[in-house]
Order: sequence, then structure tokens, then C-alpha cells
Amino acid sequence: MNTEIRQESRQIAFYEGELLVKALESEEEFRQAYHLRHRVFAEKLRWVPERNDQLESDIYDAWSTSIGLFSNQQLLGMVRMTPAPFPFMLESEFSGCLVGSHRVRKNLDTAEITRLAVDPAIADRGLSARLMRTIFKGMYQWTLANNIRYTYLVVENRLLRVVQRIGWPCHAIGDPVALPPADVLSVGALLDLDEFRSDTAAKRPEMLEWLNTTEPATMEIAARG
Repeated sequence: MNTEIRQESRQIAFYEGELLVKALESEEEFRQAYHLRHRVFAEKLRWVPERNDQLESDIYDAWSTSIGLFSNQQLLGMVRMTPAPFPFMLESEFSGCLVGSHRVRKNLDTAEITRLAVDPAIADRGLSARLMRTIFKGMYQWTLANNIRYTYLVVENRLLRVVQRIGWPCHAIGDPVALPPADVLSVGALLDLDEFRSDTAAKRPEMLEWLNTTEPATMEIAARG
């Protein structure tokens, strides 16, 4: 049994151009996040049932940090980070992806990435791609602040290849499986951020420099979103 004790997560807040990236705090920020999640994961992907209130939330929100991407206080994208030793979705809802002998790490240097989403109403592919890159930067900054080396994620099989092509060495931990209720072919993956830093420093140093360079937001501005 893992006896390590998790301290409260350190939060982040920084600017990327006109965009504010920060950990969600206020009731309004979470309302926007739950509504975005409903639009993406219930209405579009049908991974979860639709709700009358159009707000998608679950038990994992209680011990996770959600990072939002804002423009003029409007949420455009988000990702949720769940630190070990708290329960991961990979161990329950996504346990079908644990095919083979892989044992889920629950050390304090490990976290799970879930509920990665960009506003589906954004039709500009260039903007959508920029927002996704910025969300990954927020995720990366949070892992630095919280001494995280390993991150798990469950993604559609085709998206795993996309993530790998853009420079994130995510390694599949099992074969692709069709997860209910949408029966989307999905795969669990593990990202070693030390491996990522080593590879990126050698092959794409400008990307690593960008990820490590931020314009901090003051606490007052971060609180306003």
C-alpha cells in the first residue's frame, strides 16, 4: 500500500499572449468548466450521459485541479489534473485500458490527465490548435510546480498518434479497446516528462524554451479570471 502523503497542490496562473491560464477557483469558473465538459463529453463525444442542467461533473473533481484557458473571462478550454495517491479514472471507468501486466503508478510523482477539452464552437482550426498547445503548456507548468514526472491519460487511439507526432512521447500501456458507452477505440498511455525534456532539448529546444517561459499573472488578476 502506498503510504506517501499528498500535500495540497500548488496552483498556477500565467499569461500566454492575451490568454490567461489558471487553476479554476470561483463558482462561475467551475460552472463554465462543467458546461464545456457537458458540451464535449456528453453532447459531442457521448462518453457520458446528457444531463438536464447541462453540467458534467464527477467525484474526481473533489481531489483534482482543473486548469482553464480564459479570454476576457470566457473559458475556451481546460484540462483536469488528478495527483496520486488519489483514485484515477484509469483504475475504474477506464480500467478496460489496463490490458496486460501494467501496474498503475501511485507515487507522488504521478498524476492523471482527464477532461481535456477545447470549446467545440471554435471553427478556426488554427485557433483551436493554438488553444490546445496552450492547454498543454498549462498542464506542463502544473507538473513542474507539483514535482510530477509521470502522467497518465486515456485518449482515442488516433489522437495518441497525433500527440506523439507533435513531440510528446506518450507510450501505450495496453492495446486499444472500445470503451462504453460510446464504444470509442481508446488507449491508455503514460508520459515520462523527464524523457520528454531530454528528447525535446535535443530535437526541439525552442519548444522546451516556450514551455518553460511564462508571464506570471498577479493573484488579483487570476482571481478575476
